[in-house]
Amino acid sequence: MSDLDEIEAIRQLKYRYLRAIDLKKWDLLESTFTPDAVAAYDGGSQSHDGREAILGWLRSALDNTIVTLHQVHNPEIEITNATSATGIWYLEDRVINRGRDLPEMPGGSILSGAAFYADEYRKVSGEWKISSTGYERTYFEMRAYDEPSAFYSRWDA
Repeated sequence: MSDLDEIEAIRQLKYRYLRAIDLKKWDLLESTFTPDAVAAYDGGSQSHDGREAILGWLRSALDNTIVTLHQVHNPEIEITNATSATGIWYLEDRVINRGRDLPEMPGGSILSGAAFYADEYRKVSGEWKISSTGYERTYFEMRAYDEPSAFYSRWDA
């Protein structure tokens, strides 16, 4: 495969990772990581070692009271050798918390923000996987959640 083919495969991996998070497809998300993957979300405030620890935290943090939207663009992907690569991605996200009270925002919150993901990838059995991921926020805005009457998510009963 050419470097461009490898880069496209990594792009597809990152998109699959984000789709799995937003749709809470945990088995699909598991397939995007190496077993020994590490994660340092939000500047390292949420750090986890190993695929199972990462998935456990994400399942807990993003239960059905949380609706998310993650979009990445402007990837800078570098193939470092035949089985490793790095990537930097611009992230825009929105996290709608409709059920968990925060001390400063009882009744829920909405976070909108941006960050830069820094990833490392490893090719395992011919397939790219995430071996390290994390992001540093450039900004976020958080406000109280005021339930709009027309809001609906696929997790609503």
